[in-house]
Amino acid sequence: MTSTAVLLVSASGAALVAATVTWLFLRGQGLRNAERLAAREESLRLELQRAEQREQQLATLQQHNSELRAEVGRLETHLQSEQRNSEEKLALLNEARSQLSDTFKALSAETLKSNNQQFLDLAQSTLAKFQQGARSDLEQRQKSIDQLVKPLHESLTKVDTRIHQLEQSRQHAYGRLDEQLKHLMETQRSLKQETDNLVKALRAPSTRGQWGEIQLRRVVEMAGMVNYCDFVEQETTQTEGGGLRPDLIIKLPNQKNIIVDAKVSLAAYLEAVEASDTDIRNQQLVNHARQVKTHLQQLSSKNYWAHFKPTPEFVVMFLPSDAIYNAALEKDPGLIEFGTQNKVLIATPTTLIALLRAVHFGWRQEQLAENAEKISELGREMYDRVATFSSYFVDLGKGLNRSVEKYNQAVGSLDTRVLVTARKFKELGAYSNKELETPAPIEKTSRSLNLPESDSQ
Repeated sequence: MTSTAVLLVSASGAALVAATVTWLFLRGQGLRNAERLAAREESLRLELQRAEQREQQLATLQQHNSELRAEVGRLETHLQSEQRNSEEKLALLNEARSQLSDTFKALSAETLKSNNQQFLDLAQSTLAKFQQGARSDLEQRQKSIDQLVKPLHESLTKVDTRIHQLEQSRQHAYGRLDEQLKHLMETQRSLKQETDNLVKALRAPSTRGQWGEIQLRRVVEMAGMVNYCDFVEQETTQTEGGGLRPDLIIKLPNQKNIIVDAKVSLAAYLEAVEASDTDIRNQQLVNHARQVKTHLQQLSSKNYWAHFKPTPEFVVMFLPSDAIYNAALEKDPGLIEFGTQNKVLIATPTTLIALLRAVHFGWRQEQLAENAEKISELGREMYDRVATFSSYFVDLGKGLNRSVEKYNQAVGSLDTRVLVTARKFKELGAYSNKELETPAPIEKTSRSLNLPESDSQ
């Protein structure tokens, strides 16, 4: 009966540990799902802000459209007023013409007939000129108003077009928002399905054991070390006390290594997270700190640096979460000093990324040093080639100077010995239309290169 109870208690404890590990992993997965959901919601919020901005732009354009239409109405009213004024002026002129005509016709004196006729002709001519000026002024006013109204008409047309475009853009934006909402709902359903699958997967102890290794690989990838150094997972080395199997070996410049272990026990931490009672939680966190310290001592006793040479005299103990490390450090603040004394460096994803980035920088410096040597060799080779080419160039300049010197000697000989005798043929009667020209000497010389004495020699 007692053995049966012990077995039941053991089975219950194992189930509790498995449930705790599963809950912790799902908790991390839930945080990542919450981050994805928050990112989706932030994208949706930005789309809504852009839609509100488009609404504000549309309202501004509509207000501007109304103002422009009011301005057009005012200008049209002014045009009609000007037209009425011009028509009234023409009517007054016609009436004045009729009155003048009637007045002049009433004059019956024969002696003034000729003068009256001339006066009527002059009045008619003046009236015609005044009417012509009034028509011209009316046309000019009409053109001016047309010029004022035309830009407004064009602006109204552009505003209508822009409003139509904004309306289409708004409809398109709302369509995209609907699509994103649908996609967000699908993503939530997918995340829930993935969470359920992870719950089932983490019930297996082998899956839980791979979590630290997966976190370790992700840290290496985030640090950008995949392309700059080689790392070997689960490499085993046989020793007198048994096999040593680090989780990660980071390759350093100059063929050195850093050993990383990620096998720390998390049983007490999971129980502390699951515990609802404060006292139980504190006691489990104390146990968690003790387990971390015990694993630290075990790593120190394995002397990884003696079996993976050349290796710095320390080993990295990787904890897959900053919360796990902070919980242990809160209950045992001396863990860092204790680890330093035992040649064990405790690392979380954050600190390990920093360490890997430093190694990454070392690899870059190593490559820069190799490139500097190659550049130095290439520079020496280039300098030798330039020196050889410059010597050929100097020889070419000397040859040009010698050619100019010989040319000038030939010109002098031609002028003083050959052409003097040739011109005597013309004096003797040998006539030709062509004149004997004397070639001009060349006074310029080639420019010398300013080369160092060692190169010129």
